[in-house]
Amino acid sequence: MTRFRLTIEYDGRPYMGWQRQPHGPSIQQAIEEACTGITGEEVLVYGAGRTDSGVHAVAMAAHVDIAKEIDAFRLGEGLNAKLRDEPIAILDCEEVTDDWHARFDCIGRRYLYRIVNRRAPLALENGRAWRIPQRLDEAAMHEAAQLLVGKHDFTTFRSAHCQSDSPVKTLGSLAVQRDGDAVRVHAAARSFLHHQVRSMVGCLALVGMGRWSADDLQAALDAADRNRLGLNAPPDGLYFLGADYAG
Repeated sequence: MTRFRLTIEYDGRPYMGWQRQPHGPSIQQAIEEACTGITGEEVLVYGAGRTDSGVHAVAMAAHVDIAKEIDAFRLGEGLNAKLRDEPIAILDCEEVTDDWHARFDCIGRRYLYRIVNRRAPLALENGRAWRIPQRLDEAAMHEAAQLLVGKHDFTTFRSAHCQSDSPVKTLGSLAVQRDGDAVRVHAAARSFLHHQVRSMVGCLALVGMGRWSADDLQAALDAADRNRLGLNAPPDGLYFLGADYAG
């Protein structure tokens, strides 16, 4: 049995999310079926994160165990051939030790949220970014974002369906930057709650629009009440950027 680490890029729009679902297609299912098509084995693919429906990935880390003798290059090429009709690409495939785990060994996860701040509709980025026509104050958004950095009870920014044992998380960094019409929000932490990044971005957008102040954001955080959430950003603009590991 050989364990392989996969680095995966995908467009999340056609899927119910990363995790296999009984009511629709998932990225995990597509890769597992591709593995079965190559090896004849029933396998499980473990990812570093569980992105929601419509959320994308630039470099999702995952692993899979294969009993058949096959080298990493052939497996990666074979998976891309099997997945050619899916918006999923295996960017890298390498052998790892059999105790390496994509999820449990992960010490950091990084996300990017992309906002296109313009009045014109999205011709090329529809489904891949959140268009906000009203001019955003990215400096105010960045300043307010620093209130969320650190260890907090993020209940307000947590989905009602979140399965995490605790709403307390430590947000390592949260930065807002503008480049022309593009406003980008970068978030990094060891782990995130379900919908946490989208919820934080939605509330920061309210700050950028002038509908919320930094004090309003602080009050929402302190309330630890999902009913105090101002806005949950759509999945379109969210990208899993990468996973970090020791060594």
